[in-house]
Amino acid sequence: MSAALSTKNLLVELFVEELPPKALKKLGEAFAHGIASGLAAQGLRSPDAAVTPYASPRRLAVHLVGVAERAADKPMRQKLMPVSVALDAEGRPTPALLKKLAALGLDEGVVPQLQRAMDGKAEALFHDSVVPGATLREGLQKALEDALARLPIPKVMAYQLEDGWSTVHFVRPAHGLVALHGAEVVPVQVLGLVAGRHTQGHRFEALRNPVELRDADSYAEQLEREGAVIPGFEARRAEIARQLEAAARAVGGGVKPVDDRALLDEVTALVERPNVLVGRFEKEFLEVPQECLILTMKANQKYFPLLDAEGRLTNQFLVVSNIRPEDPSAVIGGNERVVRPRLADAKFFFDQDRKKTLASRVPGLAKVVYHNKLGTQGERIERLRALARAIGTRLEGEVLGERAEQAATLAKADLLTDMVGEFPELQGIMGGYYARHDGLGEEMAQAIEDHYKPRFAGDELPRNPIGIAVALADKLETLAGLFGIGQVPTGDKDPFALRRHALGVIRMLIERDLPLEMDWLIAEAFRVFGPAHGQAQAEVAFFVRERLVGYLRDVGYSAREVDAVVEVRPSHWGEFPKRLQAVRAFVSLPEAESLAAANKRVGNILKKAEGTVEPQVDAALLREQAERALYEALLQVQPGADAAFERGDYTASLQALAALKAPVDTFFDQVMVNAEDPALRANRLGLLALLHAAMNRVADLSRLAT
Repeated sequence: MSAALSTKNLLVELFVEELPPKALKKLGEAFAHGIASGLAAQGLRSPDAAVTPYASPRRLAVHLVGVAERAADKPMRQKLMPVSVALDAEGRPTPALLKKLAALGLDEGVVPQLQRAMDGKAEALFHDSVVPGATLREGLQKALEDALARLPIPKVMAYQLEDGWSTVHFVRPAHGLVALHGAEVVPVQVLGLVAGRHTQGHRFEALRNPVELRDADSYAEQLEREGAVIPGFEARRAEIARQLEAAARAVGGGVKPVDDRALLDEVTALVERPNVLVGRFEKEFLEVPQECLILTMKANQKYFPLLDAEGRLTNQFLVVSNIRPEDPSAVIGGNERVVRPRLADAKFFFDQDRKKTLASRVPGLAKVVYHNKLGTQGERIERLRALARAIGTRLEGEVLGERAEQAATLAKADLLTDMVGEFPELQGIMGGYYARHDGLGEEMAQAIEDHYKPRFAGDELPRNPIGIAVALADKLETLAGLFGIGQVPTGDKDPFALRRHALGVIRMLIERDLPLEMDWLIAEAFRVFGPAHGQAQAEVAFFVRERLVGYLRDVGYSAREVDAVVEVRPSHWGEFPKRLQAVRAFVSLPEAESLAAANKRVGNILKKAEGTVEPQVDAALLREQAERALYEALLQVQPGADAAFERGDYTASLQALAALKAPVDTFFDQVMVNAEDPALRANRLGLLALLHAAMNRVADLSRLAT
């Protein structure tokens, strides 16, 4: 943008009825950046100038720094046609040229001003002109319309304008539009509204309504002072967080509000003038599992339960009110009256559910459809029982196998309880509580509760071997079943969360260092479905391996390090961290780069060799000093490297290979591998195969070559 063009700050606000809270943050950001990018594209503002989005329950707005009244004019050169077509032999314009000029709104008088220039191999005629820069009114009109058209609206509604005839489609009915360039109104129009300088404050607590904005820069200050509204989403969120902490400190006893970022965002989208108050409920409700009470208070009432220093629920909670009365007792009392029936329902469900054992509910799972192609939950339980028993037996023997089968039998029984029917998020958790009530013991209760874990990225893993076995069975059965019927994730679509299931399996194998082979696990998972699914089994193996690479990259290893270790396909995935650490240590050695390059060269030579090359050497055929030196160095280094590998000291195993750098370099400098003598050639290839096998036990070192 030309420095000569005068600029001012711009404020645009769309005032609407209450926006959907879970979408508000994204709507605000999209509105702001849509207008900002639209004006930048038209040359009305610098793309890197400051953008401040605002979003409250009843408004979307943006403040932009340095917006010009008019964009700079732009020179434009337009190709008309080749000279041979445009001009006749005497240089006069042909009918074709005149027709082209007329289509552009030009006459024959511009012909002398047309420019000649080479266009590829032929000379062409060009018309040079200046395109006037867009005015702010024109540019903002276009940017605003485009931004609204691109908003990520979850559901569009239709409503009529005041004329009773015109229908508008938008996320919510819009009632006001502000557009201020400095102190001047930009008269743009959208959704049947004409821009002005007036907006609305808080419904009940505004000092005055409407609020007349002085200029673009006074927007946030005036709304907060005169309108009793904090318009900025982040500012309002920070104020709520501050008040939550202050209220908890005032309660005392080391209590803390439950940490829930999604709830904080949702509440931020529900209030314009936050006021945090403390409520209480009867202590008798604390007999109900705290997960139930916390969930009903968060999901249904948008309250922040207070937890004590040990993380136990107290009988107090925080309410984020949208009004600030001098006497808040009526607001607090109203919220306490509203939450009491919710807690009473939770207590009723809990008491009723405990009248039946988990085991008595299992037969009922035969009536619950799991998937129309995979049968009922009852049929699924049979598959989980078999798979959990096989995994448990493989891990620790028959006793664990039997316990895992018992846990798998009961794992889904809580799906038929009233509490899980009301709060599906509590499945597994309630199973653990009911297992304790049934006298099944803490270990079994934990296994039932944990078998869904990890539920999300960063979630904890199952706490005991029974839970590990059932959790692995649950996730592997899901992968095998859904891949078997063609329900494969595509692009961003993963309706059955199969990526999360695969990642859960990977995390358990690696972070618990389990002695289980992934190929065996996948084969067992498909075996419980009966007939072979060869193609689907291969697809699951590839899918899980892709997730493995992503997981290892996410925990901090480079692409080269991960590729090097994944390529050798360790049977036990618990070895990956140790192997990767060994590779990282190896890469830091001065010999590493040369050995990696040599390893890559060796691999290429062996690939091109005819037939299978056996890793064996006839010492009598070693003619050259360099090949004898390499063979002797290999005989000296390999036992130590192999011994370190066998005891799991992968770092020592790789570092032992550093001694091979000099003999390997000399070998390639002085020895012709593809000798004319077939016996010599075969022996040298065998030496390289021996070297290749010795160097690539921990990782494929060729993947480290630059």
